[in-house]
Amino acid sequence: MRLSGLLGKTQREFPAEADTISHQLLLKAGMIRQLTAGVYSYLPLAWRVLKKIEDIIRDEMDKAGGQELMLPALQPLELWQQSGRHGAFGATLFTLTDRRERRLALAPTHEEAITELVSASVQSYRDLPLLLYQIQTKFRDEPRPRAGLIRVREFIMKDLYSFDTDEKGLDLSYEKMLQAYRNIYARCGLLTLLVEADSGAIGGKDSHEFMVITDSGEDEIIHCSKCDYTANADKAQSVKKKVAGGEHLPMKEVSTPGMATIEEVSEFLKVPRNRTLKAVFYITDTRLVFVVIRGDLEVNEIKLQRALAGTGLRLATEYEVKAAGIVPGAASPVGISGIKVIADDSITSGTNFIAGANKPDTHLKNVNYPRDFKVDFLTDIARAHAGDKCPRCGGKLSSSHGIEVGHTFKLGTFISQKLGASFIDQDGSSHPIVMGCYGIGLGRLLAAVIEQNHDDKGIIWPLAIAPYHIYLCPLYLENPQVATTAEKLYADLTSQGMEVLFDDRNESAGVKFNDADLLGIPIRATLSPRTLEKNSLEVKRRSEKESQLVALEEAVTRLKELTEEGAKQ
Repeated sequence: MRLSGLLGKTQREFPAEADTISHQLLLKAGMIRQLTAGVYSYLPLAWRVLKKIEDIIRDEMDKAGGQELMLPALQPLELWQQSGRHGAFGATLFTLTDRRERRLALAPTHEEAITELVSASVQSYRDLPLLLYQIQTKFRDEPRPRAGLIRVREFIMKDLYSFDTDEKGLDLSYEKMLQAYRNIYARCGLLTLLVEADSGAIGGKDSHEFMVITDSGEDEIIHCSKCDYTANADKAQSVKKKVAGGEHLPMKEVSTPGMATIEEVSEFLKVPRNRTLKAVFYITDTRLVFVVIRGDLEVNEIKLQRALAGTGLRLATEYEVKAAGIVPGAASPVGISGIKVIADDSITSGTNFIAGANKPDTHLKNVNYPRDFKVDFLTDIARAHAGDKCPRCGGKLSSSHGIEVGHTFKLGTFISQKLGASFIDQDGSSHPIVMGCYGIGLGRLLAAVIEQNHDDKGIIWPLAIAPYHIYLCPLYLENPQVATTAEKLYADLTSQGMEVLFDDRNESAGVKFNDADLLGIPIRATLSPRTLEKNSLEVKRRSEKESQLVALEEAVTRLKELTEEGAKQ
């Protein structure tokens, strides 16, 4: 490809709107362009990278036994209502109405469509197991698209779905996909970390994410310094500090004038925060929920939402709290009725807590669970933090930021049951098919590769997914010898099947070198009057500082060797 004819021009400055390294470099390199919020065009260089990522993914899915197909992006909304996930996705689900007033959805994922297809195609246990996948465009109406390709509203995704007769079969399919994912990331030159994750709107029981550690990542990862415990902060657990117990003392009111927060009450009454009970109010499915947690901890809203099995969750307003007959700043689970109460299991550690009295400027001393109040649900809804103890080994937890580049779910039977996907076993009995789903966002993976492979000059593409392998960079093309030699070398390299980006522009050496570094092509081959005096060209890897002179008669052979070496790394 001749650079002079390539669609997409490099920029000299970083775009002001870009907030991550990958976003900055993709825009500066002229590889993507935003059409509207969260929607991007891939220009030729980025598209070549994306197609190579797609080829790697397809190869690994096929090796694992996957069968490729294509499912509709436009789906009847009734299918989503039947599965119960219409509400779980909420406003993220793009919907529209056709000319016949039928409601449709633009699919953010394809569990419903694939389950409906399998339901019509599978009758017997002999038809299972199945691994079915596609590489297709998805749509999600993200409230805050950001970071270029990392959080968008339209994206290309590989989604594979496994169908088995039992949990043992699901476990085998799941492990097979985990290994396939490891292979994909390794081939793309990406270092990843496998973490426990929350299933979110997708649903199911067990779930894992493959994360790329980077400061610009939007996810917090909690990990142990002593063992292999690693989890997304939405899922992570920790050992909650024990609070000394003691004899349950009589409960009594104390005056707390003007004191509304845990910090204020703790300081005023001279008690540590872990001796207080914090009250937090949420609205879920239009219902007010009273949450109780020890005062030194924070509510993990993802855990809370999972515990409530609600479709939406938000903090209640002061007006909504007062309308329920509760006094904000002095709310108490003691004596409460008619409101669902969810408590973190931390309230079982310690005795004689301070809690609200549900009276203005008043709190209660010596509140104890379950003596003084009841709860509807007691579970872990606390957020784990760096510095806490590991739930597995007691080691110290740390935190990092990362980008999710893959997500796997053990769905079980909750979708197959709702959509009637079943099979007949050897005894003639009917059972719901056991499912798993496994996704990779291709654009997000592309961006993550840049986040992990760049320097202050630009992108450093791993050779396996680089848009081109060789950047042919002739200097002073007005020199007939340089021009003639460059044209011949370009023809020789391409005839050998090598992928070459030929910078045939009449630009200065500085502009060409800067663009070569920015675009990140793995190997730069430079021709100039000076190198031709030595009957050679200068060859430099993008990832290395030093260059080498290669004799012209050996150039094609040497460049082919370098690309083959890079492909093996």
